[in-house]
Amino acid sequence: MTEKKIYKIEEGKKIFGVCGGVAEYFGIDPTIVRVVWALLCLAYGLAIVAYLICAFAFPKKSEVM
Repeated sequence: MTEKKIYKIEEGKKIFGVCGGVAEYFGIDPTIVRVVWALLCLAYGLAIVAYLICAFAFPKKSEVM
């Protein structure tokens, strides 16, 4: 059984690649994750801080694979 790991993507990223990595982890379309994250940023400013924390805490895909 393969262990799932969360990471930032390097190809197809928009800013840091966090949303693409989260989308791959959950097996959904990255656009859905980006829209949800944008709505959370508009509704609650804390989502911006969470994104930045993830951007610096998540490893790149090439470092995990």
